[in-house]
Amino acid sequence: MKILFQGDSITDGNRYKDKQTRWDKNHQIGHSYAFIVSGELSMLYPMRFEFVNRGISGNRTDELIIRWDEDTIAENPDLLIVLVGTNDVNCSVENCAYDVYGERYYENYRKLLIRARKNNKNLKIIIIEPFAFIEEQEHKETVPYEFKKQKMANVQAKARQIADEFNAVFIPMQQSFNELKNLAPAKYWLWDGIHPTEAGHFHIAKTLIEVLRDMLELKK
Repeated sequence: MKILFQGDSITDGNRYKDKQTRWDKNHQIGHSYAFIVSGELSMLYPMRFEFVNRGISGNRTDELIIRWDEDTIAENPDLLIVLVGTNDVNCSVENCAYDVYGERYYENYRKLLIRARKNNKNLKIIIIEPFAFIEEQEHKETVPYEFKKQKMANVQAKARQIADEFNAVFIPMQQSFNELKNLAPAKYWLWDGIHPTEAGHFHIAKTLIEVLRDMLELKK
């Protein structure tokens, strides 16, 4: 089974991206939650899965549309895992104010998944809810706090709506990250309010692994 991780910097994990370096299995998956998931499942279920990471730092859904054919359709995965939305929220007010309700995010996401399912009608899809500690983010002057807070809530709602429409598995993450702040400060989990620390990535991975075990009926 081929599992493809797709998204932005949270998925990217500073992986090697040039085609000529993809032979280097020490770097092709990056060091995000994707690394933890692929490492644990590969160890527990040898030869059962192939893992591919095509997340790219800074991407919004607009950028995913541009590279979707090469980085998703051409990979022809059996299972697609997508985490995208933080950059759709955090881009400048000038570029994103018109999309405060997340309608462009929603339409872009639909286009992506329509194309993916057209390519493989049996494609399994997992949508991870975008998350952030907005109150902890730096450079608040770039995007006003209240604007960003409202837009994040709208984008999260759209991600859930998309999952329902495409019969995809939806993994809520915001609430669980909020609850982690009872154990340690926000920066312990998302060091800049956006990007996970090692502990934050492990939290995503652990959540995702449990979903995959149930979804794929993997023996524990």
